[in-house]
Amino acid sequence: PALVIFVVVIGGIYAGVFTPTEAAAFGVVGTGIIAVAHGMRVKGFVDSMAGTAVSSGMIFMILIGADMFNAFLAASQVPQSLAAYMGGLDLSPMLILVCILLMYLVLGCLMDSLSMILLTIPIFFPIIMTLDFGLSPEDTAIWFGINTLIVVEVGLITPPIGMNVFVINKLARGVPMSDTFHGVVPFLVSDFLRVAILIAFPALTLGLMRIVWQ
Repeated sequence: PALVIFVVVIGGIYAGVFTPTEAAAFGVVGTGIIAVAHGMRVKGFVDSMAGTAVSSGMIFMILIGADMFNAFLAASQVPQSLAAYMGGLDLSPMLILVCILLMYLVLGCLMDSLSMILLTIPIFFPIIMTLDFGLSPEDTAIWFGINTLIVVEVGLITPPIGMNVFVINKLARGVPMSDTFHGVVPFLVSDFLRVAILIAFPALTLGLMRIVWQ
């Protein structure tokens, strides 16, 4: 059943049957029907709604805080000043990009991905858009966004503070934390190689998008 919902939701988006928001609503309704069909009790439904309310409240608080922070940045002109400063440095655009992604890697060890992206994109995005990577502004924005999302998620499993590693270790009862960290090392190596390849060859990042939108 879960696979059917996944196929219908993703297929519906790409087929133009419904928007991503409508697809999310369809997925929720479909999941609820399946849960009821498999014997979901009223208590389970109430607990799931309470958990959803808590998560939604947290997200809205993050959005409110990010909006206030963005207003401060707009009034203080910090992104523009920082972009002008970075542009005046004798550094290649690629080196500046790598430094920004390394910052995201470190922040990913300490913060959740949503709040980190909302708070930092208004600062780093104007800097990236002033640099010349040999791409159009639209391609540069998409390329940077995809690389940023990947690096942020890599940071969530990077020792010694990767938050997702602690979540996984809590679910795997009886497994030492050191074993969990050792287990993510192969994935970290492959992720770093993937990011390096995507930075070196932007066409790999943009090719699928161009095929889909043609």
